[in-house]
Amino acid sequence: MFFRHDYSTPGPGIQKDAPEKTGVARFVEILQLECVTLFQLNLLFLLTCLPVITIPLALFALNQVIRRMVMDQPVLCLHHYKTGLLRHWRQAYAAFLLTALPALCAGWGAWFYLDRAAGNPLFFLPFMLCSTVFLAALLSSCHLYGLLGAGRGVRESFRLALLLGLGRPLRAVLAALCWYGSLFTAVMAFPLSGAYLLLIGFSVPCLLGNFFLRTVLKPYCPPVSE
Repeated sequence: MFFRHDYSTPGPGIQKDAPEKTGVARFVEILQLECVTLFQLNLLFLLTCLPVITIPLALFALNQVIRRMVMDQPVLCLHHYKTGLLRHWRQAYAAFLLTALPALCAGWGAWFYLDRAAGNPLFFLPFMLCSTVFLAALLSSCHLYGLLGAGRGVRESFRLALLLGLGRPLRAVLAALCWYGSLFTAVMAFPLSGAYLLLIGFSVPCLLGNFFLRTVLKPYCPPVSE
């Protein structure tokens, strides 16, 4: 299933005169067309995360390939994943540092101050600040990978990601729940969730998150180039 030549050659595809599907129908269509690629992509992601230091690169490459699916562009899994992995390493580490680091620090700060707020109500002020930074980091992270992957600069992408995440929070919340929520649930259910994580635990939640954001990012992100 993974290595047959038939899966890497263009098929009949979708008829050009067929009406464009939207919503759930479009998502199911992507799953049907890219089911094998999603398995391959999940395995590639796990393998490239093993050195740990390459996790930012793997996250960026995963989002790059998934975005091609959402934008209805041709996907050659290994080729496009390797391109995202090696060509955009600066953007990958920038995206990781601008999202994971603030979220971790603010999350720890929110827990720290909330634990002490019972004895001193003044600690609610830094708790609210840390909570706001944590939520802003989560909501903007969903947009940042798509904006950086489209070739925008780090500063411009970060500014737009904050504006879109806070200005249009509904889609960002849905995307964050798909990615972070499903990952947290799977980790809490491990080892029962081991097969899920191995097969589709990262690729499908990433697909869901990017699918919810596709209309928000479309005016700011041209199709991904080769």
